[in-house]
Amino acid sequence: MTTLKSLPTRAGSRILSVGAARGDRLVPNDELVGPIDSSDEWIRQRTGIATRARVSDGSEAVDLAERAAKEAIERAGIDGSQLDAVIVSTISNTVQTPSMAALLTERVGATPAPAFDISAACAGYAYGVAQADALVRSGMAEHVLVVGVEKLSEVVDPTDRSISFLLGDGAGAVVVGAADEPGISPSVWGSDGSHWETIRMTNTLGSMRDGAPWPTLRQDGPTVFRWAVWEMAKKAREALDAAGIEPGDLAAFIPHQANMRIIDEFAKQLKLPDTVAIARDIETTGNTSAASIPLAMHRLLEEQPELSGGLALQIGFGAGLVYGAQVVVLP
Repeated sequence: MTTLKSLPTRAGSRILSVGAARGDRLVPNDELVGPIDSSDEWIRQRTGIATRARVSDGSEAVDLAERAAKEAIERAGIDGSQLDAVIVSTISNTVQTPSMAALLTERVGATPAPAFDISAACAGYAYGVAQADALVRSGMAEHVLVVGVEKLSEVVDPTDRSISFLLGDGAGAVVVGAADEPGISPSVWGSDGSHWETIRMTNTLGSMRDGAPWPTLRQDGPTVFRWAVWEMAKKAREALDAAGIEPGDLAAFIPHQANMRIIDEFAKQLKLPDTVAIARDIETTGNTSAASIPLAMHRLLEEQPELSGGLALQIGFGAGLVYGAQVVVLP
């Protein structure tokens, strides 16, 4: 039997750089409280959010993705033509096909790199990193661009008290490249479709054809809070175990920026020592779903550049219900 040729594998991969782009306008709580009969104080106490970044200049999600991607590519010290794959995690593509990744690949000069979208909402970025790591270690790629991007202001109902006042627009991007030793741990990821309706759209595209209104996001807040704090804390500990480290070995904790109360309770459940920096980008950016982890990483490294080279636990969780987590070496 003829033996098929295989690619040489690599010892590891790591995140080489990170880029970010946020909506051009910071929307304060006071602008949103009227339709939901609420107050700035209520929103701050419940979510920790003071403002959320939203697009007001007509930019589409792919425009945000392009800005973040170009920063990441430049910081990695490579050219777009050196990308071997482009992965975009988003629920904000304006069409069902073609993919946002295909358009982004052309915009950053990466053609003919393979490109595809991931629809895993708030876990999408972690899913993308898991796939980029596998592509690099398998020898199929040397550099992979992973982008998490959302324009969630498109799916906001101003009268909804469950989730709409949380949502923002933004994009975060990383370049994952080859490394002599692992810089991305084995990923812990999965899903539980029995809770599919916990975070959902109000209508399907098919129902719109029959006259239903534009679909917007909804969530069962108490259920999401319990699931995130209790069940996802277990998955975070599994990710630490998979990486072979303890909480005290971390330099940073970068969870999906869902809600400040969730982030703080999450840290308590993990018994993180005071030496671990905790990303809290949600206070000014809001919840940007797939974009939230790389955006939070970008801001954390801007504010504390000494964290570069340290270990960070990142975990995404949300609609589906889906989750993904890994430990990474910070770029």
